[in-house]
Amino acid sequence: MSTIIPLADVDPQLVEDLLDTAFEPERRQRTAYRLREGLDWLPTLSFAALDDDEMLAGTIQCWPVALTTPEGRRVPMIMVGPVAVMPGLQGRGFGQALMTASLTAIDPRAPLPQVLIGDPEYYERFFGFSNAHTGGWQLPGPFEQHRLLCRTANPAVLPEQGVLGPWRG
Repeated sequence: MSTIIPLADVDPQLVEDLLDTAFEPERRQRTAYRLREGLDWLPTLSFAALDDDEMLAGTIQCWPVALTTPEGRRVPMIMVGPVAVMPGLQGRGFGQALMTASLTAIDPRAPLPQVLIGDPEYYERFFGFSNAHTGGWQLPGPFEQHRLLCRTANPAVLPEQGVLGPWRG
């Protein structure tokens, strides 16, 4: 069974090493990194999982982003990810535990829509993410449209079109 702790309690170099191991050092070339460029992750929504030996098994980070409509209106959102688990520990529930911890930590009184880039079948089945409302959204780089997912209690707040990017209040 894993132990979930705040990501802020983990040495940042250990987090970077885990991300390099899980996703390769070339991960920084991905479009998702452009979305988070120049931002700090949200400490209250970002966690680490420790294995039975109290070693770092996985991490999740969440980021402040915004969808900017063609009219210039900015809709704040939370970008979930990366969710990273050490390759030898994948399939043991660490990723699900991290996702649950992060999504549960979102304030239910004012929940912002959450977005991620990932496997639609997995994230819809376990966490309620969908690509039903993201077909007109763009990212600052190449991506597979069907993998851009969103989760919200009120889909009426989601613009039909826009460009997702960093939130700079």
